[in-house]
Amino acid sequence: MNNTNSYESPFCTRYASEEMQYIFSADKKFTTWRKLWVALARAEMKLGLPVTEAQVKQLEEHINDIDYDTAAEREKIVRHDVMSHVYTYGLVCPDAAGIIHLGATSCYVGDNTDIIIMRDALKVVRRKLINVIANLSDFAMKYKAMPCLAYTHLQPAQLTTVGKRATLWINELLMDLNDLDFRIANLKLLGSKGTTGTQASFMELFEGDSSKVKELEKMIADEMGFDGVVPVSGQTYSRKIDSQILSVLSGIAQSASKFSNDMRILQSFKEMEEPRESKQIGSSAMAYKRNPMRCERITSLARYVMIDSLNPAFTAGTQWFERTLDDSANKRISVAEAFLGVDAILNIMMNVTDGLIVYPEVIRQRVMNELPFMATENVMMDAVKKGGNRQELHERIREYSMTAGEQVKLYGKKNNLCDLIVNDPMFMTTKEEMDIVLKPENYTGRSEQQVEEFISGLVQPVLDENKDILGENFEMKN
Repeated sequence: MNNTNSYESPFCTRYASEEMQYIFSADKKFTTWRKLWVALARAEMKLGLPVTEAQVKQLEEHINDIDYDTAAEREKIVRHDVMSHVYTYGLVCPDAAGIIHLGATSCYVGDNTDIIIMRDALKVVRRKLINVIANLSDFAMKYKAMPCLAYTHLQPAQLTTVGKRATLWINELLMDLNDLDFRIANLKLLGSKGTTGTQASFMELFEGDSSKVKELEKMIADEMGFDGVVPVSGQTYSRKIDSQILSVLSGIAQSASKFSNDMRILQSFKEMEEPRESKQIGSSAMAYKRNPMRCERITSLARYVMIDSLNPAFTAGTQWFERTLDDSANKRISVAEAFLGVDAILNIMMNVTDGLIVYPEVIRQRVMNELPFMATENVMMDAVKKGGNRQELHERIREYSMTAGEQVKLYGKKNNLCDLIVNDPMFMTTKEEMDIVLKPENYTGRSEQQVEEFISGLVQPVLDENKDILGENFEMKN
């Protein structure tokens, strides 16, 4: 039951998945601390320090045995979270209590854990992002040839296809995926760098043997699933890493916001709609309304994530020398909530893109209302081929376009531009010929081929490489 007497983050109660919430949970954090202490002890044992196999085994057996009450009580006394958990771990591992955290500083567990958590969270984001791309890919291919109005300045310009427009959304998401994959591939542990990054404590432990100090880091990285550690650092890994990762999340939010805003406009046009429940209420007063609430939520959450990405940017720019602690409180909130926000965004996008509703007749009607204006160039060229004067035809079309525009805008009547042209002998055309000219499929350029080339050339290889994670969906509960 929710505690109604204290604040609860909407990310936890309403938006983000349990999977992503767990990644940023206390259990994930502190069990990872203990796994890092195990990795440190094991490496130190193998490299000849006075750590026994029995001690390492005892540490392993109690990774998940965390007494949070004892840790909290101890922190009240020592005012240090890491040492509180070292003490608490030692209580359940009495034989190993003396070698826990040997040679390390707080950032050994704190920063390495943060990197591990971000890696795991990025993998969840990646999986969901690819499923959104897969949904939109299917949609693009299904509607690759359906003509629809294209816009510049939100004014009807020429024609595109419903599927071609979807490739614009996919293309930006692919850009985000490329950035995300780069960050995952290049993410390194902090390693065991010591208090100011010089590894002085480990040089003391290993009596000046640099090779063992370097091997220690390699062994820890291997055990934690990384191919290396950062080459140099102060006490912490560079806070630019947080900024870079949240920049990727901001990019996903930007792409999602572009999609959701386009969908909100299309739903206003009644050309497309997001999926909805049969009993869904659009308005407490206006029962007929069908609000794009899911896409509005994407827009809202995306705005939050984009702004949140500025937090680690400022943090990275204000770290002093080897480290300061002004990063800590901000980092705990901003990094976690950016991931929770993007997780929520992608959940909704999986739901929306898996059930997009298209209204072909409305789309066709809107196309035909504007097509006469767009077809005038072809009409004029046909008349020139029959002997007409290009300049005179151009002027006549300009006059008729203004007249037709007035009929539509001032009187709410049908666009009669084609009738005006057919009835003017200057254009030497018939209604039958005009009907041929007014075929929307003639005005979509290479849209259909572009969709096919884009999906087969750039999207399908990604989907094929990740086929084991496809098929995920998300059911909206609120």
